Amino acid sequence: LQVYKGLDIITNKVSPQEQRLCRHHMISFVDPLVSNYTVVDFRDKAVALISYIFARDKIPIVVGGTNYYIESLLWKVLIDTKEKAGKAPGSVTDRKVELEQLDSVQLHRCLSQVDPEMAAKLHPHDKRKVARSLQVFEETGIPHSEILRQQQEEEGGGPLGGPLKYPHSCILWLHADQAALDQRLEKRVDDMLAAGLLEELRDFHQRYNREKVAENRQDYQHGIFQSIGFKEFHEYLISEGNCSPETSALLLEKGIQALKQVTKRYARRQNKWVRNRFLKRPGPNVPPVYGLEVSDLLRWEEDVLKPALEIVESFIQGREPPAEPVRMEYDVNENKRSHRMCELCNRLIIGDREWAAHTRSKSHLHHLKKRRKLEAASCAAETEWDSGDAGKTSGEESSLSLL
Repeated sequence: LQVYKGLDIITNKVSPQEQRLCRHHMISFVDPLVSNYTVVDFRDKAVALISYIFARDKIPIVVGGTNYYIESLLWKVLIDTKEKAGKAPGSVTDRKVELEQLDSVQLHRCLSQVDPEMAAKLHPHDKRKVARSLQVFEETGIPHSEILRQQQEEEGGGPLGGPLKYPHSCILWLHADQAALDQRLEKRVDDMLAAGLLEELRDFHQRYNREKVAENRQDYQHGIFQSIGFKEFHEYLISEGNCSPETSALLLEKGIQALKQVTKRYARRQNKWVRNRFLKRPGPNVPPVYGLEVSDLLRWEEDVLKPALEIVESFIQGREPPAEPVRMEYDVNENKRSHRMCELCNRLIIGDREWAAHTRSKSHLHHLKKRRKLEAASCAAETEWDSGDAGKTSGEESSLSLL
């Protein structure tokens, strides 16, 4: 989202002072009203820049961010339907948006008819991925699953896609203890507020979103409007000036807490992505991942900077780094595409690991506890009824014997 102009604070862009210390690319060049900028557009521009950097005997450093976009640079994983469809830029993405307007059940049923293999892999409620797979089939005439299989079967391909584009690359994964990370993320939100976040949000809302809201066509799912933190302040921004100061203060606090919560949730997803995609996908086309512990910022020099420099220098010089890459155990029998329906929660769960996590989740355990209480109450009621019925029968027999 840093490719868009505006919302510099909410998207956590590098400061102008830091940009002067090192040349940066791919920041603030897309108009905020453009909603059809895709990962394919990002890849095409970034790959050209990487080639330009290499041509000057420099080392490009890709900083994440969104790991899906990083994958698009490392592997041949994307399908450029714009080129194959031969349409004007923008029309393809608009078609995907059109598909996303359909009912999720209907959308998934359509995909099941043209690409049952991909439909089995995707959750029926994952509209974006289902719509994308349908779009690929409509504009290439080939099932999405078949195209992905062809990429993976290319020489040097693997579970993550086609061949590794840059064979001598490595991944530096900065990770922290969860408690330390959560605390740091909360502080980051406070720092963003101190840096003028509310003023930035008000200005952006007035310039680009107020008219959309008035016409009930606001869209927090595409373009820069999906930035974490913008939609969380929706109620506050649309009610400011139209409600009491007390209500406005409550809505503001609600937005701040929501921003902190969603930021921490996103960080968890990023780490999960690294573990599942980079560490649990064995194969020759996955670059080595080196973990750098950043829980204690007072040890930045010893734990992060020094080992990172040693790793990078080793790669540049073509020798083995002194550090060992992160290796993670994985279950070869794990089924990532298993389908299980949780009757308690009325949810479809795809994947063995996801099912195990679901059965340990608070929501599932809450429903399980609730059902056990109902069963215990029902059992007690039946016991009471049986006891009463037995007493009644005994009484009847006594009366009969007296007669």
